[in-house]
Amino acid sequence: MGDRPPIIPEGWRRTDRPLRVAILGWARLSAQGAEGSGYNLNASDLAAGLVMSGHEVSYLRSGMDYSLVPGPRIMRVPSWRGVACYDFWNSRNLSPASSNFNNTRQELSSPRDNAIVLAWLDQVRAEVVHVHSLEGQALDLIATIRDTGRPVVVTTHNYWFACPQVDLARRGRWLCRDFEGGAACAGCLEAPAPGSARRNRAVEQSMHRTFGPNAAGTGKQAFKLVKAKIGRIGKARPEPFYGHESKPDPEASLGFTVEPDDGHDGLIDHGYELHTDEKPFDLRPLEPDENERFLGADCHLRVLDANVYGQRRLAGIAALNAASLVTPPSRFVLRVYEAMGLAPDRGRHVRLGQPHFDQINRRVRRSRFYDRRPWSAPDPERPLRLAYFGTTRDHKGLEVLARAIPMLEKGIRQRCQFVVRAGGWNWPFRKRLSAYPEVSFLGGYDTLHLISAPGEYDVGILPHIWFENSPLVLLEHLHAGKFVLASRLGGPPEWIHEPTADDPGNGLLFRAGDPGALADCIRRLASGEVVVPSPREVHDRSELRSYPDHVAEVESIYRGLLEGHAKPVVETTLPRRVVPSP
Repeated sequence: MGDRPPIIPEGWRRTDRPLRVAILGWARLSAQGAEGSGYNLNASDLAAGLVMSGHEVSYLRSGMDYSLVPGPRIMRVPSWRGVACYDFWNSRNLSPASSNFNNTRQELSSPRDNAIVLAWLDQVRAEVVHVHSLEGQALDLIATIRDTGRPVVVTTHNYWFACPQVDLARRGRWLCRDFEGGAACAGCLEAPAPGSARRNRAVEQSMHRTFGPNAAGTGKQAFKLVKAKIGRIGKARPEPFYGHESKPDPEASLGFTVEPDDGHDGLIDHGYELHTDEKPFDLRPLEPDENERFLGADCHLRVLDANVYGQRRLAGIAALNAASLVTPPSRFVLRVYEAMGLAPDRGRHVRLGQPHFDQINRRVRRSRFYDRRPWSAPDPERPLRLAYFGTTRDHKGLEVLARAIPMLEKGIRQRCQFVVRAGGWNWPFRKRLSAYPEVSFLGGYDTLHLISAPGEYDVGILPHIWFENSPLVLLEHLHAGKFVLASRLGGPPEWIHEPTADDPGNGLLFRAGDPGALADCIRRLASGEVVVPSPREVHDRSELRSYPDHVAEVESIYRGLLEGHAKPVVETTLPRRVVPSP
């Protein structure tokens, strides 16, 4: 494929016993975080790190590529940073998971696709298999691979093995505390019929490969336009949408005039109106001990016998018990799977290490401000800068911050500046917060920007409303030496140490989904009740893993399994209560 040899950084640890490693996922490695987000960023950087160490790494992407030429096959594609990359065409399961939600029975077992994967493993002479995502494959693939004598490591970046929605969140917004034996899964997501989805992808991708992206894109847009116009025949013409129309400034006549102590609230009325599809969803505050309640519940062990989603959860836990080792990046995720039936000795918590984490960390350590506390409440020279990094997806919790800011009294709010870096459609949030000049929306971001971002803010905000694993954004804040305000939910409480009388800590935890609780944390910082520590103080209080150490730990896991420490496949004895479907 005209592959270039990998570049090996000076001083990088090289092995004298190379391994042949196969990694499974659904996103394209070269896209890194742009496709598959944090899961693919970790998988791609781990693969590249193993290659730099001298190992032979092959990567298989599944569920994304389709062709009008029938039949499943694995195609070689250009390598990336020394990793041999392959695409599985025409797999029966689609990726990402949201596209496969109505294809659950196929997800339980796919002998045809499994046989193709086994042949590929033989072709690349894989000694060990590392699953970072099984989306696009069947759940019984892990046991099928284990039957060949190969160890299988599964890194669970989310809850896909227990939840086809992936996040244990109903409709992507509210925690699914009880999946009701599988009954609650029905209708949780809107997804296409799998056959239609595969055909549509085959047509679009075949046009793309045959005519090129420009011609294929033009043809697709023309088809959509004609289809839309045909659909409007005989119907009333829709009203135009003026989403960006604003009203005149109520203070337009004042010019520069500002009266001292005029009691102005500091807001600017742009007059934007929210349309129906822009209005906020029903935010549901969670209990402070939501983690403990979820882990202690027994509803995870009740499955309806005739429900396909209940069967899928049984198959998902059985798949994890068939693995040699399950290595989630947070202990909480491990405990969730154990509560659902994962054998207690099957898992191991493996902290994440990423190249950009280390770049951020080194940048901060080299700064002249490393030992300096960034902001002082008694005599501030500028506002306290608080930043949200993430997306506009509901479960990420930008809605919590959007409701917390209006709760702040003027004196506190004007001591702050809020920086929002949110990928996705943010115009409704911008409309709602346009009255607050203390809020800046700066668009999306990438890892390159993150290396310079520590100079833009003092405190990170992580207001998620789902069971976060070990979110990269939290670790990015901590590597940057930033104090963090985080929801007390999922994995993040494992990293946050709140201040004590003699310890500034590295963050504050608040009740998830509660804007008032977040607003109170902001008040405590802006008033000086809680001190914003220096980057060194945050580093001293945070458990962080370097990229070289992460790669070395994963390599040591492979070696241990190959040297006979692999655990045998275990039969899933839980859930103990399979109950009749109503």
